[in-house]
Amino acid sequence: MGDFNLNLQTAEEHLDEDDAEGDVVLGVLDGSTPPEEWVQSVARGNVLFLAIEGDLNKLASGFARDIKDMDGQLMHFRKFLVVSPPGVDINTDSL
Repeated sequence: MGDFNLNLQTAEEHLDEDDAEGDVVLGVLDGSTPPEEWVQSVARGNVLFLAIEGDLNKLASGFARDIKDMDGQLMHFRKFLVVSPPGVDINTDSL
């Protein structure tokens, strides 16, 4: 293998300035959390990973349109709903 110069001390200088902010929030989508709380969490830049307990269409109807209107994404994956804020894409290439 050839040599290559890897300087970890200066690597931060080359990172994008638009670092993702927010957290991955784990929760249960069962109707007990008001839809506004999910919308506010996504608006703050959080990604939601919600275990679905019940009828997804009924449970997500209170916030799905708001998420889409703010250019967020929703993806049903197995028994979970993944919700991302604007600018954070849900990559499904490996599925």
